[in-house]
Amino acid sequence: MGKVKVEGNPMPTLLYYPLVKPPEAVLHQALLYWDDLASIVPRDPEVYEDAVSDELKDLKERGLYHPIDLGTRYRTPLDDMLHLEVLLRELRELAAGLPTPQASVMDAFLFRSKVGYLLEAEIVRLGLGRRLGNASTRRGADLAVSREVQLLLIGALAQEVALAANDRAYTPYTDQRSAYETSLRPMAPGLGVAAWRIELGRLLPMPAPGTPTSKVLAFRDKYAPERERLMGATQTLLSELCRNWEHPADVLQRMRVELNQAREDYQSAARASRTAWVHRSISVTVGVATAAAGALIVPDLSWVAGIAGSIGFNIATREVRPLFHAKKEHPFSYLYQVDRELA
Repeated sequence: MGKVKVEGNPMPTLLYYPLVKPPEAVLHQALLYWDDLASIVPRDPEVYEDAVSDELKDLKERGLYHPIDLGTRYRTPLDDMLHLEVLLRELRELAAGLPTPQASVMDAFLFRSKVGYLLEAEIVRLGLGRRLGNASTRRGADLAVSREVQLLLIGALAQEVALAANDRAYTPYTDQRSAYETSLRPMAPGLGVAAWRIELGRLLPMPAPGTPTSKVLAFRDKYAPERERLMGATQTLLSELCRNWEHPADVLQRMRVELNQAREDYQSAARASRTAWVHRSISVTVGVATAAAGALIVPDLSWVAGIAGSIGFNIATREVRPLFHAKKEHPFSYLYQVDRELA
């Protein structure tokens, strides 16, 4: 299948985090609305074999899954990336909230090659993690940490991988709200940049739970034009809201006919497929790199929201960490909430 073009760029690859294997719903989301799926995988070949499921390996053979090995492609660990000071400060705040040193419950794991020596040493010093010996039952997972630390670092890593890639447009995507918010929130009020928060769940229906992946792949192939038209229009909308943030109503008015037509065509395809479909919450944060957080105040936001509702989504504003300055092509980050079904 050819790539869907959005103003000369390929449709983004869904970059799932914080785990290697996405849940079924996220996997199906990637197959329907993205070119392919990616996740960050362990370097060690034996650990890779255990972590990557047979289903993902099969999708890799089809060209639909892209494992990211930081050891060969992204050689820079987190402690050499753009916002080390932000991560160090958040780690120290986590440690300060513990009643006593070493009180953190270390029920999660990290690969030291993903973290880097400086962050690893600080995590251990703060009592937020401990190094594991060779006797660990999890080969290669050689840093035990709390769940909070894992979500903080893997979320940051996903954002950095998306920024560093030049040949792919990665879209960070998670089903865990804590990982999502940790990777985006500014250090303090007033220190962030402006962003749109958009709920797309009504625009992008999902196969009902339990639908076989083979059936999703068959739909992907049979209804490729409808599928690509809907996601292409959605990506264009997000890009336009990023670039023309001062005039959201104009963007929505220009896109209204195209989006409505794309949605109607897709819904017709969904009905013809004889598959059960549901609407789940899919939120996307769209970074506005040129605007200070206080600048994204739209006097007619209620009217803008009314236009958005007529197309099939909701829109609001929020503040995020100033991380999107380095790359403006696709400054998006998604949160999928499987427990929130939209009526």
